[in-house]
Amino acid sequence: MRRRLINSTLAVVLVVIAVFGVSLVIVETRTISSSAQESVDSEAVRLVSIVDSRLLGGDNVTAKVLAEQIDQTRYARIEIPGRPVVQIGERPTGSVIQGRATGEEGETVIVEEARSSVTREVGRTLLIIGAVALLAVIAAVLLAVRQANKLASPLTDLAETAERLGSGDPRPRHKRYGVPELDRVADVLDSSAERIARMLTAERRLAADASHQLRTPLTALSMRLEEISATDDLESVKEEAMVALTQVERLTDVVERLLTNARDPRTGSAVAFDLDEVVKQQIEEWRPAYRSAGRAIVCSGRQGMRAVGTPGAVAQVLAALIENSLMHGGGTVALRTRVTGNQAVIEVTDEGPGVPADLGARIFERSISGRNSTGIGLAVARDLAEADGGRLELLQQQPPVFALFLSREAGTRKAAKSPERPVR
Repeated sequence: MRRRLINSTLAVVLVVIAVFGVSLVIVETRTISSSAQESVDSEAVRLVSIVDSRLLGGDNVTAKVLAEQIDQTRYARIEIPGRPVVQIGERPTGSVIQGRATGEEGETVIVEEARSSVTREVGRTLLIIGAVALLAVIAAVLLAVRQANKLASPLTDLAETAERLGSGDPRPRHKRYGVPELDRVADVLDSSAERIARMLTAERRLAADASHQLRTPLTALSMRLEEISATDDLESVKEEAMVALTQVERLTDVVERLLTNARDPRTGSAVAFDLDEVVKQQIEEWRPAYRSAGRAIVCSGRQGMRAVGTPGAVAQVLAALIENSLMHGGGTVALRTRVTGNQAVIEVTDEGPGVPADLGARIFERSISGRNSTGIGLAVARDLAEADGGRLELLQQQPPVFALFLSREAGTRKAAKSPERPVR
């Protein structure tokens, strides 16, 4: 492209020089020729006037007397009736420019100049025009190179940006070039890079969330299937199979929830549901894992509460908190339900060392973990809670107390207080 711009600029300049240069040469040649002819004619008129004055005064007309009155490069011939011809200078050979004048006494004066002098003057003029044309060509080349670099370099840079974008590097460059059209292309590429970066981030987050959120249901399902394969009691098999089917349904719900959050994290499908059923389901699901670890999981607090949210999402939030206590906590894990204002609260606490003091509220940030884990679970749990209009908070660091706040169903906010649930 750089070569094309230079060639096109040079072509335009050369055409302009050819058109105007030829015209200028023709005009200058004619002007120089006309000027030389006028000069010879005027000299012949001047010389004949001198001859007339001398003849009227009775003076002699000789070449010596008139030699000082004519240009040394010219030839003059004076023809006076009845007298010898007077010649001044050396007569030129070849083509000449001739001027003729006739006096009052009948004398004739002829002045001649070699046409080569005119040719030399035209040559000098052509040399000057050629020098100016050469300077114009050099200036055009420099300007064309500068303009080509100004246009070609940004285009090359934009091509590299597009290639880098296509190779999977979506970082916007935010580089502008001072050319409106090129800056518009750069704006579009940067916008595309930002959109691709958001899409890649969402895909990576979905993959990380899926691997983390599906691990717990799959582990629980695997444990149920192992218990089914290890027993011969038909009733136990049926019971464990029903629990396994519940696990499959929850697994399906987890997948749908992850896909929904991947499309739009703000999308929720909140409904009124029985909070006791979700808590009970999580207790039953995690009790075998805690039993295997030699620990216990219990629940207590207000009964009969109905909250507004997505049951599957609330179950995932509780599962994340319970799993977090299983992996990083210690002792008995307690789930306690209570009411504060128009909100239902589920607190999850354990007897472990708690959250390190340097983490604090950062515990909900992605990739933040105090026990070398992925740091995804609590971040996903917070996102799920906020998607349904709730919130997840760390009320106390040592011992740890996590609280899930959910809106209560409108019809239950003014209902009579239900009895406290005993610890079990």
